[in-house]
Amino acid sequence: MACNPEILRQVPLFALLDDDETAVLAAQVEVKTFAPRQRVWKIGDTGGRAYILVSGMVRVTTIDEDHQEVVVDEPAQGEFFGFASMLEQTPHQTNAIALDETVCIEVDRHDIAVLLERKPHAGMDMLTVLGRQFHASQHLVRLRAARNPQDIIEEEETFGERIADKVASFGGSWTFITSFGIVLVVYVGLNIALALRAWDPYPFILLNLFLSMLAAIQAPIIMMSQNRQDKKDRLRSELDFDVNRRAEAEIQGLAHKINLIGDKIGDVEDLVRQQLPGGTRGPS
Repeated sequence: MACNPEILRQVPLFALLDDDETAVLAAQVEVKTFAPRQRVWKIGDTGGRAYILVSGMVRVTTIDEDHQEVVVDEPAQGEFFGFASMLEQTPHQTNAIALDETVCIEVDRHDIAVLLERKPHAGMDMLTVLGRQFHASQHLVRLRAARNPQDIIEEEETFGERIADKVASFGGSWTFITSFGIVLVVYVGLNIALALRAWDPYPFILLNLFLSMLAAIQAPIIMMSQNRQDKKDRLRSELDFDVNRRAEAEIQGLAHKINLIGDKIGDVEDLVRQQLPGGTRGPS
């Protein structure tokens, strides 16, 4: 459906265009209406077009390596979404779905080129949109980095592993050392005091048997707990590496997109200067 120029005037990015420029742009772009829960695009779709939200609500999501849905963006009225894939002409790396009945303006690279030719300063508005997406990506990385490895491990640990952790925690505490020391002193003191009537006289053979059994049981339990601690440390390292890798990929991708826009704006400004009266024209 053709776009009404009045709709374009409601978009902050196009609000400064004059009537002629608005009419030219309105003749090129189209207005798309999406029903509630209708998919705008899915991961892997060709990214030849971007959209500007006019009314309604759209949610842009992706799937992380844990197969969980992560909200990337919920554009406000007048904001671009799908702009990066359209600019690079690469498949979409996200899913976009209309949450309510939604009206959008559909644009492609040619429409953007015409806009920049007629109003080069509009490129700064597009850079502002990319800057917001960059900050949103940073915020997303911080949220994903806040995952607690302990919570992830507790989801998979067994009953025996929980018991091993508790036994190892108690066995390495001052509470255990103090209580065990008191029991030993009382045990030895009673057997010495009872003399010939003692149930375990010196050299306390029964006590040595109990201590040997306790050590034999406690040692493997402590080793189990140490192995689980090593697992937690490895998981922390893997999460740190994953977060750093994602942050690096996001920064490189956004830097590439900003460079593409900067090159496009520079080309358009050179073309405008050449077409101005008295401007220097390049070789034909």
